[in-house]
Amino acid sequence: MSTAPDSIRVLVCDDQALVRTGYATIFSSQPDMEVVGEASNGHEAVASSRLLNPDVVVMDIRMPLLDGIQATRHLAGPDVKDTTPPRILVVTTFNVDAYVYDALRAGASGFLLKDAPPTELVNAIRTVARGEALLAPAVTRHLIGHFAGHLRPAGTTDAARNDVVRALTPRELEVLQHIAEGLSNREIATMMYITPETVKTYVSRILAKLGLRDRVQAVVLAHRTGLSSGTA
Repeated sequence: MSTAPDSIRVLVCDDQALVRTGYATIFSSQPDMEVVGEASNGHEAVASSRLLNPDVVVMDIRMPLLDGIQATRHLAGPDVKDTTPPRILVVTTFNVDAYVYDALRAGASGFLLKDAPPTELVNAIRTVARGEALLAPAVTRHLIGHFAGHLRPAGTTDAARNDVVRALTPRELEVLQHIAEGLSNREIATMMYITPETVKTYVSRILAKLGLRDRVQAVVLAHRTGLSSGTA
């Protein structure tokens, strides 16, 4: 199928050939997507991404030679010098969610469960390609419940918390806390009696003021500094 000039360039990374083929078939059938390559391990994922310049990398966590977390860190981590790194969409299962927090800190823009339906998967790619984060509220709450202690290391200081409080208005701080609770923009809008569009504006301001790339980093920061009700 021919693709539009501004098609989303996707790199598929998974150690199972059947999974890669399935993903490639689904993505290639979309009029706004182009599968530019596949990788069967972390080393191939890093090399292929740097060679092919995909917009989105669909990354498995458990892969040989170099796992998906390390590969994500090489491609989109805080030390990466590339000004336009690819967006990383991690795919996982609940039985490996001990790794999800590490993947998010490594630079992933979001994650999905491997049994997500095709429609949800392609929409996730579009979401992260737009520069937004995909952090399903239900899964976010699940992770927060299991890793609240891990999200706020013992070494976190009050200074970091105070920096965030000073940077944001009270309204923005309230939105950040709701984001950290795993609420969607629509849910936040309902709770705060504002429109989803207004929430989106608040989120954009929060990310800009705190120098964060996306919603995922906002969740991590809120929990690391104890600003979320789950870790305060």
